Amino acid sequence: MNKKRILLLLFTTLLSFVFSLSFTTSFAEIAEITTYSPHCIVMEASTGKIIYEKGAHDIVPPASTTKIMTAILTLEHCSLSDTATVSREAIFSVPVGYSHAYLSEGEVLTIDQLLHILLIPSANDAANVLAEHIAGSVSSFATMMNTKASELGCLHTHFVNPNGIHAQNHTTTAYDLALMGRYAMQNETFRSIVSTTQYTLPATNKYPEANRFFKNTNELIRPDDRDRVDNYYYPYTTGIKTGYTNPAKDCIVASAKKDDIEYIVVILGADRTENGLSGRYLDCKNLFDYAFSNYKLHDIQEENSILKQVTVSNTSIFSKKLDVIVQDNITLVLKKDTDINTITPTVSISSNLVAPIAKNTVIGTITYDIDGNTYSSNLLAGSDMKEANTSTTILTVASMLLVLFFLSRLLSSNSKKKKTRKKR
Repeated sequence: MNKKRILLLLFTTLLSFVFSLSFTTSFAEIAEITTYSPHCIVMEASTGKIIYEKGAHDIVPPASTTKIMTAILTLEHCSLSDTATVSREAIFSVPVGYSHAYLSEGEVLTIDQLLHILLIPSANDAANVLAEHIAGSVSSFATMMNTKASELGCLHTHFVNPNGIHAQNHTTTAYDLALMGRYAMQNETFRSIVSTTQYTLPATNKYPEANRFFKNTNELIRPDDRDRVDNYYYPYTTGIKTGYTNPAKDCIVASAKKDDIEYIVVILGADRTENGLSGRYLDCKNLFDYAFSNYKLHDIQEENSILKQVTVSNTSIFSKKLDVIVQDNITLVLKKDTDINTITPTVSISSNLVAPIAKNTVIGTITYDIDGNTYSSNLLAGSDMKEANTSTTILTVASMLLVLFFLSRLLSSNSKKKKTRKKR
């Protein structure tokens, strides 16, 4: 073998080795995540950072995860103590085979009661009652749902009913549902209800006994000490909502919190495994474990901290320097082994800062662009900066010179006295 061939072989081998090193990490990370669902996403709740996604923008039916939006609008338009009356349409428009709470025509329930049976046993009749109570009709309520979805930044959501009963053009995406779930979990009433494992409807004007008992359809949140492969309990779960129809398959929007970090996981279109296990729950546990194991929150800027000092023109000679204050906390979601000292922000401050400037005036921004996510805060003036007054400045300078003159005279006088004493 000649020298050229040997050198070529060595070069090829070295190149292959470098290439393998460059891609080992990314392949390993991808290999860590396998799902039974074609549409899923993991989003950190406080920042909205996407940790993982697959088919997250595919437009699909959402089944009863729809009820998250119904709950959002209910909480924003009603008081919990308000009452609503069950109509015949609200009951009998629910197709056979869909879940319901055995409501009766003319029954009067509080909004609080309706929210509990909407979110815990996923009662479709309760969703209709709430829609009619708030908007007058299901169609009008659907318009409100779509408006709210747009306000939340949802890109491909279109609702036609308040419960997720399968219908043409009733669609969304895993990404959009993550936005809805994240928003809903900021409401403490919603958080409390979706973390409730069971609920009993009190007696009403149509039911003299409190005998309507319901379990939460979310098996991640129901404590279970059985040592079985179909035990789906996940101890860090904080909510949210399941869904199922034949076209939509198994769906869920779930949340879990551990060590002060909370994630939203959305699973849509999940199948059963070959062993008959629930793909949506296995996916949730797998994705939560991946997020908790690999990521953490890093507080990189503190609220009201001093970022730097800048010079202000047209102000007093005593107050040229202005503290630049970070208005908000900036928290980044990063890999646990990330060296935050290597992360540098983009700082933009007004190029010509001229007095007068009032304290807390916005004078710039600080921005971090990490993995396609943007984290930013306004930068504020740390104090009042008054405009320079010419006459005041002249008087100030004159006063300073006068003080310096008297100090020099005093020092000179003291020096002469010391010399006189030494001669004596």
